[in-house]
Amino acid sequence: MRTGAAADHIGYFHETCFVGSDDELLDVVVPFLVGGADADEPTLVSLDDRSAAVVHRAVSDVAGVTFLPHASQYASPAATIKQYRDVVESHVAAGAGQVRAVGSVPHPGLGAPWDGWARYEAAIDRALADLPLWGICPYDTRITPDDVLADAELLHPHVATTDGRHATNARFAPEAVVTRRSPPAPDPLEAWPPALVQVEPTPAAARHGVHDVSRRSGVGPAAVDDLLVAVSEVVTNALTHGRPPVVLRAWAAPDRVVVAVNDQGPGPADPLVGLMPHPDRSPGGLGLWIAHQLCGDISLATDADGFTVRLIARR
Repeated sequence: MRTGAAADHIGYFHETCFVGSDDELLDVVVPFLVGGADADEPTLVSLDDRSAAVVHRAVSDVAGVTFLPHASQYASPAATIKQYRDVVESHVAAGAGQVRAVGSVPHPGLGAPWDGWARYEAAIDRALADLPLWGICPYDTRITPDDVLADAELLHPHVATTDGRHATNARFAPEAVVTRRSPPAPDPLEAWPPALVQVEPTPAAARHGVHDVSRRSGVGPAAVDDLLVAVSEVVTNALTHGRPPVVLRAWAAPDRVVVAVNDQGPGPADPLVGLMPHPDRSPGGLGLWIAHQLCGDISLATDADGFTVRLIARR
């Protein structure tokens, strides 16, 4: 049985709140968490370190509230979707009628690029639509860029306010974000000649070439291994579904490896491709989903030069 504002809602009740102080954060989050604990609902918190400390102090004596490490819970958009599905499904299998969660979505104010996380906010309504989850995504107006705040307002069907209201968002229009946003800016390394250029590479040649380039960086072996599998999937996808020529370029710096795979096609029609494993709905969706799982910094762009997938592995 569901409780609170989501009581009559079927599936994922996706909500945001905009707060300008620690007190405003607590005004929204504490009643939400206490209400979940009082109703014996699994209640989860995964906030950035500063916000998590503020909330933890306020609910430290409330039984049933579980804090999840933010860095691992929000490692990448596709992985975060999978992790939320897994945890909610496990609680439902154990008999939960509803799960509550509060999570800080990464953005530039928290040190993360926004493009992938904007796509995440647009995708989770579809990805978690069948689950009895009530989730609140707080945005701190003190540190969140104005363009992110504008997007966040369009990406959430419900809004919680500091005076205890939970309102339907009349401005909810996620397609306005995912279809009209400008392509993400290139990495600064891309202004320099690439360390590797391959035209129509096989997946094996792409892996070997990127592996050699990665030796010039300080990126660890595990991250490089994940990058190599992601590169292989993206190259396979481009060769299968894109338009020739497929061109791979790679750069290395002490702190990162950047790989860009370009083809001359328009790219997938679904702007959320890669965030969910639905290959039947979008050509190449499974390969891009695997790449999103393995690479925490991946972006897709379509422009006059065709379709480009950019992958970055960091130290």
